[in-house]
Amino acid sequence: MLLENPVQNQWLDHPLFEEKEVEVAIKRLDLIHPVISGNKFYKLNYNLEEALKTNKNIILTFGGAYSNHISAVALAAKVAGLKSIGIIRGEKVMPLNPTLEEAESNGMHLHFISRESYRNKTQPDFMEELKSQFDDFYLIPEGGTNALAIQGTNEILKETDSIFSHIFTPIGTGGTFAGLSKSLEKGQNLLGVSSLKGKFIHSEIENLLTQYDISPKGNFKILDQYHFGGYAKYNQELIEFIWSFFEDFGIILDPIYTSKMAFAAWDLVATNHFSKGSKILLLHTGGLQGNKGFTNRTGIKLPDFSE
Repeated sequence: MLLENPVQNQWLDHPLFEEKEVEVAIKRLDLIHPVISGNKFYKLNYNLEEALKTNKNIILTFGGAYSNHISAVALAAKVAGLKSIGIIRGEKVMPLNPTLEEAESNGMHLHFISRESYRNKTQPDFMEELKSQFDDFYLIPEGGTNALAIQGTNEILKETDSIFSHIFTPIGTGGTFAGLSKSLEKGQNLLGVSSLKGKFIHSEIENLLTQYDISPKGNFKILDQYHFGGYAKYNQELIEFIWSFFEDFGIILDPIYTSKMAFAAWDLVATNHFSKGSKILLLHTGGLQGNKGFTNRTGIKLPDFSE
């Protein structure tokens, strides 16, 4: 459905990796599409096909005011010739932030609801209200995780990636982690770095694997200690890491997902978590549109595409 740019693995040269005798590469999913980048591309591709197949001309989804998902769905629907509706958590604030402004410019109708109402987003009664208000639509859940999203993220790892002993990915709703775990080879290790604070993510991932009948051939582990205080939380150390990563490799990270994943990888390499000769792959899941919103919200400058 969506047209993708070729995805490449970029090898990273760093004194730490030489010292520890490991090899590290990053899969540049951030370059797959200018806006529908990273894991969002894979999560949305089959969902758009299904919407068209079932003659639905409206995509409805949910997200926060700075959501990568909202931004990606707006453009993806436009590319597919579909209308889109974003149910946004919280009150409307003018002027719109860069994320919502871009979504609206791509044709998305933004519908703001209270945080209290937003908690009911999976309830049947609430869904019926939306159907009566917005007609018949194709629903994509918050974050985009469903069976078709997992079918898509299952295609991220290629045959050539079988050389890697360890694969890192950020975790949000868990759909990318589930898809990757399905495509793991025997002997490979999948490390998911949760951007959310709390142990609940372990049971959520287990529930996803059970729900979609996924039995990984390889090993997997969820790292819940690199959240920097919780979702969208950060400190000066993380900001400095984002800048040093950009200065070393020319690669932009976001403060919500990819920077926390890369920080975790650096920390584990430095503390001798990996045996000599390990080949480590980091998954860049995109989300860079959020950097402008982060600066807009906090006043903290991050690397951007104009650098």
